[in-house]
Amino acid sequence: MNKYYPIIISLLFTCSACNNKKNTKSDIDIEFTQDTLEVGYTYWWPESGPFVGQCGEELALVFSGTITDILPTTDEAGPLYNSQKGYIQINQVYKIKDLAHNTYANQQFFVSDCFDGLDLKKDDQVLVICYDYENDLSIPGDKSILKIDSFDDPLISSIKKYIDADQNALKLTKDLQLWEKVGLDENLSQIIECAKESK
Repeated sequence: MNKYYPIIISLLFTCSACNNKKNTKSDIDIEFTQDTLEVGYTYWWPESGPFVGQCGEELALVFSGTITDILPTTDEAGPLYNSQKGYIQINQVYKIKDLAHNTYANQQFFVSDCFDGLDLKKDDQVLVICYDYENDLSIPGDKSILKIDSFDDPLISSIKKYIDADQNALKLTKDLQLWEKVGLDENLSQIIECAKESK
């Protein structure tokens, strides 16, 4: 029995090391509540997606999920924009910015009226990017709800890398072609150039 003791001990250490995989910033464990997060549509923003602004605005909430419903377009927003509500069941959250009283509070469902003109339907899996506008969550629509092939989509790996690097765009230099597929390579190039200039 004694001759096997060192082998057993080494196996126990190996297994415990496997279970102690270090979580990154974008690995967020959440116990979801059956509540719905309603996020306003900043329809007047000229840009959308994860790479907004000259040097990249801070992301406030990033998650993946599945569209559960999209309602017909209405004129609720008057002459400002076409209002179309969509509902998403959140699968995984990658970034939460602390907004004091308006911080994301583990809701499992998301709703916004920014779905008009988006080529999306029920059961589509999506990557969603929200920002902080006047200390509240907002979504600028268009490229801020990206259809993905699965929850293992390379876009998710890339956005997690960006979040884990404190939004250092230089970490995404090799991902330009990936973001080109969703029309965001120029936005990413802009913030990469800004990051180079500030080094």
